[in-house]
Amino acid sequence: MTRFAIFLFLLLSFFSLSAQNMAPADEQAIREVMKAQEIAWTNGDIDAFMKGYWKSENLIFVGSSGVNHGWQATLDRYKKTYPDKAAMGKLTFELLKVEGLGTETAFVLGKWHLDREKDELGGYFTLIWKKIEGEWVIVSDHSS
Repeated sequence: MTRFAIFLFLLLSFFSLSAQNMAPADEQAIREVMKAQEIAWTNGDIDAFMKGYWKSENLIFVGSSGVNHGWQATLDRYKKTYPDKAAMGKLTFELLKVEGLGTETAFVLGKWHLDREKDELGGYFTLIWKKIEGEWVIVSDHSS
C-alpha cells in the first residue's frame, strides 16, 4: 500500500509539473465525448459508448477486476459486466479536473455515478486522453 501511495504521489506530481493550459476547443471536445458516452450508456448502447476509447490493442483499462489491454478486451469486459440496459442504468460523470499535458495529451479526473432501478453505484476515474488523427480518445482509463 505504501508503494502505491508513493507511486500515486509521484504520478500526480508529474502531472502537476507538466500541466499546460489546454485550448478551450480541445477541452470542449473532450467534454463532448464524455457527454456522448453518458447518453450512449444510458441508452444501453455499449458500442456507441466505446467510440470514446482508442480503438487499439494499446488501450489500457484498469478496474476493480484488474487490468485489460486493448479495445476489444475492454468492450468484452463491459458487455460481460453490464449485459443489458437494466444493468447499465443511467450514467453521469462529474469532471473534477481537465488538464493539458501537452498539445495532444490530456488528463481528466472525475467521478462517475450509475443510477439503476435496484441500486446505485459510483466511484472515481482518471483518464489519459490523446488527440489521434484529429480526434480526442481515451488511451488509459483507471476507474474504481
